[in-house]
Amino acid sequence: MQTNRGAPTPPIAFGDGHIRDHLQTRRVEVDDAGRERLRATGAEVIDSGAEVAAASRDWWPLAMIWALDAQVAVRASVVVKPHDTAQVQAVLRLCNENRIPVTAAAGRSGVCGASVPVFGGVLLDVTALTGIVEVDPTSLLVDVRAGTFGDVFEDELREHHGITCGHWPQSMALSTVGGWVACRGAGQMSTRYGKIEDIVEGLDVVLADGTLLRTGGAPRAAVGPDLTQVFLGSEGTLGVVVGARLRAHHLPTSEVRGAYTFSSFAAGLDAMRRIVQRGATPAVLRLYDAVEADRSYHTGDAHLLLMLDEGDAHVTEATRRIVDEECESAQAEGTDVAFVEQWLGHRNDVSALEALISRGLVVDTMEIAASWRALPEIYARTVEAIRSVEHTMAASAHQSHSYLDGGCLYFTFAGRPPEDEREAYYREVWDVGQRAVLAAGGALSHHHGIGLNRARFVPEALGEGFGVLQSVKDALDPNGILNPGKLGLGNPFGELVWP
Repeated sequence: MQTNRGAPTPPIAFGDGHIRDHLQTRRVEVDDAGRERLRATGAEVIDSGAEVAAASRDWWPLAMIWALDAQVAVRASVVVKPHDTAQVQAVLRLCNENRIPVTAAAGRSGVCGASVPVFGGVLLDVTALTGIVEVDPTSLLVDVRAGTFGDVFEDELREHHGITCGHWPQSMALSTVGGWVACRGAGQMSTRYGKIEDIVEGLDVVLADGTLLRTGGAPRAAVGPDLTQVFLGSEGTLGVVVGARLRAHHLPTSEVRGAYTFSSFAAGLDAMRRIVQRGATPAVLRLYDAVEADRSYHTGDAHLLLMLDEGDAHVTEATRRIVDEECESAQAEGTDVAFVEQWLGHRNDVSALEALISRGLVVDTMEIAASWRALPEIYARTVEAIRSVEHTMAASAHQSHSYLDGGCLYFTFAGRPPEDEREAYYREVWDVGQRAVLAAGGALSHHHGIGLNRARFVPEALGEGFGVLQSVKDALDPNGILNPGKLGLGNPFGELVWP
């Protein structure tokens, strides 16, 4: 698949026919007078049916299935594209005063429906807010606008400033800085560089009433609660992120690689735990179960661990020694290190999803976070639960991010239900999979976020904390205009009805 550099990339072509909504909601329309007021802010207003439909979807696999039938979840009434922060403020003030729902979107690479405008209204496209504002080479801080696409951002950092933020998600060419912040994203090298919440030093956020809030400003400051963390992962429900200050690193001067096979997935997990708890933080530490390892690397019934580290030569050499020692202690066997190069060559390839869905398969991934103690049970119970759903063809997992206390398991499933049962099958797999994770002590998501797809699980996942989150939402957005229908939060626009 050819990506659109510096612009959103469509996930799949619409099927033939008039594009229509799939979900039933009380859709808010912006009338002609409202559109003129929006234009008066200086922002671009787009109301072409085809452009609005395209902007109203993301890479949510279920919605990609709907697209085959010329459907989107729900269409916005208009797309509004501001070119600076002042225009964002003016648009939000107008929408807040007139109770028009606003769904912020940029690259629209999310896979949970977070940027779907559930109740119509305004789709706020921030992709014109682009570029690096400032680089502080002494403090290694980068000030960047939220609509900047990941590959463009990283290329400029490396080529013109000799630094990197180290944040490299699979969706690098599809996603933006603001999107990373919105769903607490993770790059493939997060064990070395951290997730986005570790990289962000501060944010520029426009609140529902148009107020511009600047958070952060000093390393590890203690001025009450960290307001930056309030907006990280809020998916546009508490404010619209327009800029971020990110921590950077000098470009690495050394790299080491390794590949190892284990007799069981649990043994591989335990080796990973010992590696990071000894203080080694290899940029990449990925464990594939036998199903995934054989599918991609033809390794038979072995479970495959790939390691790559980069940085100062003294650090990477120490990391390599620790990894070798712990894998040897676990009686793992060294295998072809070329597997690492193979992974690097395909790590940002997103073309498989469209191809599989176009062939009638229902496929998706479900990433979760859990402690080291809980991970082996979660792996076994969740794979079993997904495989138990009728029409499932495959269910597997790999561990993609590791920390002192635990890590991220990344489940993949594929099924071929009858055409009229695709949606029911998809929702059942998510129901049994997520509830198996929660029952065994795992967290709902590690880095894909919540959106629409996981919204029904949030009250269960947060417990008493859900009421606190709702209180924060009510305080910051009393009219409920910001991305209503997401995170399971209440909203004033009505209920969402699934067919």
